[in-house]
Amino acid sequence: MNKLLELDAFSVAYGSVEALHSVQLDVREGEIVTVIGPNGAGKTTLLCAAMGLLPSTGSLTLAGERIARPTVETMVARGVALVPEKRELFGEMSVEDNLLLGGFYRWRKGQRDQKARMEEVFQIFPRMRERREQMSSTLSGGERQMLAIGRALMARPRLLMLDEPSLGLAPLIVREVLQVVSSLRNHGVSVLLVEQNARAALQVADRGYVLETGAVALSGAASDLLHDRRIIDTYLGIGNAQRDDAAPAHA
Repeated sequence: MNKLLELDAFSVAYGSVEALHSVQLDVREGEIVTVIGPNGAGKTTLLCAAMGLLPSTGSLTLAGERIARPTVETMVARGVALVPEKRELFGEMSVEDNLLLGGFYRWRKGQRDQKARMEEVFQIFPRMRERREQMSSTLSGGERQMLAIGRALMARPRLLMLDEPSLGLAPLIVREVLQVVSSLRNHGVSVLLVEQNARAALQVADRGYVLETGAVALSGAASDLLHDRRIIDTYLGIGNAQRDDAAPAHA
């Protein structure tokens, strides 16, 4: 598989404090890659910098093209979408209007396929069709996460970056959301998934990276990391094992 996203010596600093240090990471076409690690490891910073929301040093290459200075507009134009941790929906707008906003960039570029794309999103998230006229502020936590992902998919991204999609959700809803994430491969979307629930993330991913204090401490096939004693002891303890039902089997 060809590399869709490649980070090389990718670093981010807040003043004199280095939040990311020489990260090496890649996502191939049709692949789900997860980044796990403790709070404060730099996971969200990694996504924000890769999306162009934060200044970075090092190299970012997208579909073989080096992006000298990543900006949000540049990344969106090249088929990258980010679903942030806080989801950032417009609460007083309907589900349908939130989705239409997700396709605004394509509309501005003269691509008038928003209605057709919305039907595709409704096929992925049937519940959103049922809620299409409902204000997004009245949705459940799981439904808001589905809407946030659906809104990002309206832009027809090649790469979808997800920041903590399971945050604040009940285990059964986590399972449902991550099953959808797993199915995105079938829709031609690659995924870079940042997730605190390490077990759930590794069960849906193809490969994983462990980020600790801003640097990659370990990487490999997700199935190997899932059975790595260091990962088990640090991230997959008894408490996590009891939540195993929250995660879908690897697709």
